[in-house]
Amino acid sequence: MPHVIYLHGALTKSLAPGATEAGRRSVLRFQRLDVLGAAGAVNLVMLIVAAGLASRPGGARGMAGNAIDAAHTDLGRFVGGGAALAFAVALLASGPSSSSVGTYAGQVVMRRFVGLSVPLFVRRAVTMLPAIVVLAAGLPLTTSLVVSQVVLSFGIPFALVPLIAFARRRDVMGPLVNRPLTTAAAASAAAAIIALNAYLLYATFAR
Repeated sequence: MPHVIYLHGALTKSLAPGATEAGRRSVLRFQRLDVLGAAGAVNLVMLIVAAGLASRPGGARGMAGNAIDAAHTDLGRFVGGGAALAFAVALLASGPSSSSVGTYAGQVVMRRFVGLSVPLFVRRAVTMLPAIVVLAAGLPLTTSLVVSQVVLSFGIPFALVPLIAFARRRDVMGPLVNRPLTTAAAASAAAAIIALNAYLLYATFAR
């Protein structure tokens, strides 16, 4: 998500304010382990499990058009009650987690980019407002979730392109500047992501 890129930048900067080069390299190693290791593994497992459930015959993925309920049902049927319970607990935990990330990312953008200081209560209220509107209006939850991710994809170029552009500049990054090969690989990945999100926008709103 684009706002998470801004948030990680702010958190990384706060971990090593005025640190030595060795300190910055230590923070970089930790971030690689956190983002590419732990978070990447979690997302990969989620994709593998989702693909496995979708390919099973007799799955409940069409149940009332609610893919979240269908995923919970399929996990209980094909994997076991413990997996279904873990999915439910993780889903409940994702709500406060997403709200916190959205609120903090909004604070970073507003204060450091726009120069505005918005009270915490207002930031949390604005973050929660779309979910409250969806629930109050009785809109389909899965469809609303997909549309929200599609809308967020608008911001991906505004996060990835500056990130790659700054990371290739030695006057900004110093000795931690990206190598040309890394920059080329990152640019290729960003182009693929932006193209896929453009197709996602088309496929979602052209129906």
